[in-house]
Amino acid sequence: MPPKRPFRNRLNDLSPKEWLRFQKSWFVHNPPPRQRQARRHPAKFPETLAQEFVEFFTKRGQRVLDPMVGTGSTLVACLRSGRNSVGIELNPTYARLAQQTVAEERDRLGEQTAELEAEVIAADASQLPDLGLPVVDYVLTSPPYWNMLHARGAQTQRRRRQQDDLDVVYSDHPADLGNIPDYNEFLDRLVAVYAALPAVLRPKAYLTIIVKNVKKGGQVFPLAWDLAARLRRVFTLKDEKIWAQDDIRLAPYGLGNAWVSNTFHHYCLQFRYEP
Repeated sequence: MPPKRPFRNRLNDLSPKEWLRFQKSWFVHNPPPRQRQARRHPAKFPETLAQEFVEFFTKRGQRVLDPMVGTGSTLVACLRSGRNSVGIELNPTYARLAQQTVAEERDRLGEQTAELEAEVIAADASQLPDLGLPVVDYVLTSPPYWNMLHARGAQTQRRRRQQDDLDVVYSDHPADLGNIPDYNEFLDRLVAVYAALPAVLRPKAYLTIIVKNVKKGGQVFPLAWDLAARLRRVFTLKDEKIWAQDDIRLAPYGLGNAWVSNTFHHYCLQFRYEP
């Protein structure tokens, strides 16, 4: 019997067992409680989840981009996993919080981050090709879920309005995609941001977009599916992973009257840039 060929991993630094574990098409991830300063952002992305994707789609020392970085979750995940990173954020307040979070994480991790870059750029992601960014090896991003933060009836939004230091929406900036009332205009502008990524994305690199379909006015707007269909013109749609959350209390939506689900899952869409 010929000897087995040694396992050669061209994509990441994971063992075969770790690789197989990530290949499962759905997963449960209940993030730890947010720190006080991070709670200001109304839809913060968990660093623990970001790190799992970063470690699968890159090797140590490679560079990751998040074009809508918020308060810096992706950059923190990259510091923890030994990757360089750059994040773009429209809201200057969140950009400053991201810079502070990155500095605090560097202090916590110590010497192991000394050679790593973790840059926060306060800018509009729609101007990405003009920002002079270096080539990146992976993009991880989660966009606004349309203008759903403006839905006053949402239970979480009501709770946030009762606390003066917690933002209810991302910003009042006219370029903020989360403020666009028309779904088709929102989709057009969001797709334009992601369609410009080949200006900085290495060929054969991956792009992960974490997104959710939206319920509004008694109907579903299939944001994840529409985004996947549009971006297939630019990237190869490789797969999806379903992120399920099982630590959220059920609410009796439509009880005794109509079907309204408790939606506790997100779509992690995997694209590859194959020019």
